[in-house]
Amino acid sequence: MKKPAYIALVVALVAIAFVVGATWSRRHASPAPVGESAILHYACPMHPHYTSDRQGDCPSCGMRLEPVRADGAGAPATGTIPAGAVQVSPDRQQTIGVRLGVVERVSGTRPLRTTGRVAPNENATYPLVTGVEARVREVRSATAGNLVKKNEVLASLYAPEYLTTAQGYLYALNNLERVGTQDPNQASTAAANVQRSADALRNLGVSEGQIEDMRATRTLTPHITIASPVDGYILQRNVLQGQRVEAGSELYRVADLRRVWIFADVYEREQRFIRPGTRARVTASQLSNQYAATVSTAQPLFDEATRTLRVRLEADNPGTALLPGMFVDVEFSVDLPPALAVPADAIVDSGLRKTVFVDRGGGYFEPRAVETGWRIGGQVEVLKGLMAGERIVISGTFLIDSESRMKMAAQGVSGPAAKDPVCGMDVDEKRAAAAGLKSVYKGTTYHFCADECKKQFDKEPGRWGKEF
Repeated sequence: MKKPAYIALVVALVAIAFVVGATWSRRHASPAPVGESAILHYACPMHPHYTSDRQGDCPSCGMRLEPVRADGAGAPATGTIPAGAVQVSPDRQQTIGVRLGVVERVSGTRPLRTTGRVAPNENATYPLVTGVEARVREVRSATAGNLVKKNEVLASLYAPEYLTTAQGYLYALNNLERVGTQDPNQASTAAANVQRSADALRNLGVSEGQIEDMRATRTLTPHITIASPVDGYILQRNVLQGQRVEAGSELYRVADLRRVWIFADVYEREQRFIRPGTRARVTASQLSNQYAATVSTAQPLFDEATRTLRVRLEADNPGTALLPGMFVDVEFSVDLPPALAVPADAIVDSGLRKTVFVDRGGGYFEPRAVETGWRIGGQVEVLKGLMAGERIVISGTFLIDSESRMKMAAQGVSGPAAKDPVCGMDVDEKRAAAAGLKSVYKGTTYHFCADECKKQFDKEPGRWGKEF
């Protein structure tokens, strides 16, 4: 009887132990959610070489350890990952619209588009100025903004001084006819008098058309007629009927619009692609035609308000469709030398720093500081910070940048990052200095992400210092 009872007692104890152990395991184990594989261990995203079988903080940087699963999800990317790197799951990438692209080396012809404004050709602009004190007798209907024909009368003036000068001109003409060719000396003197009288009329503001009419008809008109010297466009009208004007007053300003200037705004970094003689295509939203323009030899003007350069182009204007003040679209075709380029949306520009997020694998994105050059056709040249073939974020960068900044702030990282000469990771100078993770070699201060890196550097400073 004792033996069977003893066996039953042992079996009961084993069963109780099994039940207690299973219950304890269920309570303390953290099973993987549905759709996720088992957790192998925990690793630091900044120092992937450090692993642990339980949750906690990294002893080197204090960052929270993250799980590494059997299927590779959550595993840190190959190599070291700098401060500010963020991990985004595939589902979340799709939610926030993250798209990846590849850093490429580009060359060839690209369109450079900008805006411009039409201006009159200053070499074909005519001020109509009166040379005598007078009273405005008549003003025609043409005002600023109207197109006028050559010799079209715009206004008339009454001036007593003009009448005296005009009578002298008619007398000189009649005297030249009377002398004829009988006496060459008298004929030469009479012709000179005619020329002086005509110049006196021009000096008073009399138009060439009116002088020719007086020569042809030998008739004295009682007033000065102000007429357009060309087929043109009235830029200014500064005269009213009955107004008294002083000698030297500008009454009208007329521009010949058969050839116009166009001032296009370009950034300083784009100027090297736009040289004298460069051709461009000009279009306007309100016009269906396209116009060919050429960059002039005049030096660009710097506009302090817009911080751009105003490049002057010249273009033929058939039909005078391009009017002064009209806004137009200007497109240059520029030849680009081979260069690394990324989409403009891939760059986060904070004003003091330009950042691109590089795909490090495993859902990790590293913030990388870059230096940029030209920006043409939606692409930006990268001078420093990236290599051809690297995968970068080209859409959704704003949200990733926001998360990266919050992560750096939580880690106490501030200011520009220094490069660890041993592992190549970015480190915060202030934080590394406070932790004593810095060394000085040949007058240069080096900062480190962890004590291991500092010890390796101190053993062979010449090796790491040269590589850095």
